Parts: sequence; C-alpha cells; structure tokens
Amino acid sequence: MTDLVPNAPERTDPRPEWGERDMLLGFLRWHRLTLLHKCQGLTAGQLRTAAVPTSSLTLAGLLKHLALVEESWLVERFRGQPLPEPWATVDWEADPDWEFRTARDDDPARLVARYREAWDRVDAIVAVSDLDTRSVAQVRVDDRREPVSLRWILCHLIEETARHNGHADLLREAIDGAVGE
Repeated sequence: MTDLVPNAPERTDPRPEWGERDMLLGFLRWHRLTLLHKCQGLTAGQLRTAAVPTSSLTLAGLLKHLALVEESWLVERFRGQPLPEPWATVDWEADPDWEFRTARDDDPARLVARYREAWDRVDAIVAVSDLDTRSVAQVRVDDRREPVSLRWILCHLIEETARHNGHADLLREAIDGAVGE
C-alpha cells in the first residue's frame, strides 16, 4: 500500500496570543491538515470509495471540492480573476457536481497536490490583502448580494472545511474503522 499523503505535517492549534490574521489562517490550516490526515494511509481505491450507503461522497471528491472552494472564493470572488485549470473550462451549469464526479478518475496523489496548490495560491492572496478588503464579486448574504470582507471569506472557508471534515470522519470510519481527529 502506498501512502498517498506522505509526511502530512502535524496539526498545531492556533495560539491564543496570535493576532486575528494568524488566528484565522491557523484554524484554516488546522482543518486543511485534518482532511489530509483523514486520507493518510489509504489506498487509491479507498479514497474513491463511497462508503456511506446513502451518499456518493468520497474522500477524493472532498479533496477536489475543497481545492475548488478555496480558489473560487479567493481567486474568483475576492480578486475577480478567472479560475485556473482544471476549473476554468468546466461547464458548471451542465455539471454542477463536476469536481465530486470526476475525482474518482483522478490520480489521488495529484488530488492531494492540487489541494495543496490551492492553499498556496490562497495563502499568497491573503498575505498581501487587508482583512477588511471587500470582494470584487457580490456574494449572497441572507436575502441580498453584496461584497464581503476577506475576514468573512476566511471564516466561511473555515466553516466549510470543518463541515466537510465531519463528512471525512464518517467516510474514514466506514472505510477502515479509523476514528478521531
């Protein structure tokens, strides 16, 4: 068995004395690494396994989805730039679950690398942006559309990644019985 997530860095809790930017990025990093830890030690087949009977969700799909989520929020909505490949040429109207569906055919090592590339791209944008800077795109918030701050976007990414880590917990336990953070 080849470990598709070799040498995943250990997770460390954000320190209480950190400033706001470091705190937000620290929690996002913790949740990013949690997903990698959920994938660590599995085979390609296991990453592609829809292990919960009522769902087609896979760990591979979560890796690809969260790479898309991070880039769509920071590159496209916040910066107003076109998404990079593989997202740029997808017909999202015709195939709204493209990333989940196609992840089963992707090389798992490439999925992990692509997720880490998204982190690098996102972290570079955050590094040069003020937390109060508003997105170029208007975002639906409650019943209206408006630009949102980078702070709001980072909180949303933490929430979305944490929520999907709950899915990853269930998938991993169903695949091989492993439990825990």
